Amino acid sequence: MRLVFAGTPQTAVPSLDALLASSHTVEAVLTRPDAPAGRGRRIAASAVAERARQAGVEALQPRRLSDPAFLARLRAIAPDCCPVVAYGALIPGATLSVPPRGWVNLHFSVLPAWRGAAPVQHAILHGDEITGATTFRLVAELDAGPVFGVVTEPVGPADTAGDLLGRLAVSGAELLVATLDGIESGELEARPQPLDGVSHAPKLDRADARVNWKQPAQAVDRLIRACTPVPGAWTTLTGTTLKLVPVRRAASQPADWPDLGPGEVRVLGTEVFAGTGTTAVRLGDVQPEGKRMMPAADWARGIRSADVVLD
Repeated sequence: MRLVFAGTPQTAVPSLDALLASSHTVEAVLTRPDAPAGRGRRIAASAVAERARQAGVEALQPRRLSDPAFLARLRAIAPDCCPVVAYGALIPGATLSVPPRGWVNLHFSVLPAWRGAAPVQHAILHGDEITGATTFRLVAELDAGPVFGVVTEPVGPADTAGDLLGRLAVSGAELLVATLDGIESGELEARPQPLDGVSHAPKLDRADARVNWKQPAQAVDRLIRACTPVPGAWTTLTGTTLKLVPVRRAASQPADWPDLGPGEVRVLGTEVFAGTGTTAVRLGDVQPEGKRMMPAADWARGIRSADVVLD
């Protein structure tokens, strides 16, 4: 089939690579316009745009999908189908109607669970043991179209959102190619999503990523892993920000771990502990405001831990 692939971040690149290596033909990619990125906020192309240019594939980067010039170009390319992976914007009706075999979205959850922008983060945040990826036909309602296929993936106890999304990007790419193969052959039929089990996964922003030390250790651990690498978990110390990477927790308080109140910090040798609403957790690396990421022990060196309370 002739394809126009829609995607933007690095997560979408494995799918683009898989399609480039498949029997289908990627005639163009649709990706978000160049935008400020990185600490220097320099204007940069998306990961998908960069990969398309390396492969010699046309990159379409309209600011609005309703732009008549974009719609004219899409119709001129005449794709049979448009696969989508993390494009980053809703596809309007006029654009949905262009390819005769529709738009096929790869979504990183087992639908109807975790419809929305941050399915992997919410799976970790809510303690799911199994998640996965789903291919489905795009419709006007968010992530509600009929399903073509599913792969599942266990959520490990130490998985961050970045870890899990990296694995799903690879297995999901294989699922996407298989889905398009099945659509082309006529052997694959989309089936409606179940009416039960719908949950929503809105984007997590910086405010969502602030640690509440009064929560149980399990909830603190899940929040930090769900927000790693973005938006990045954080707390405050005397009014300044302290960024956090995943902590280590124990099912029960080990005898050599201190008994601390929520947010209280204790340094024991080379280990730094923080109290939660239940048991303490051991801090990993931290990044004080305006400084580099460093081991918690380096950060804590010289502080009077008895006077330190994270908020």
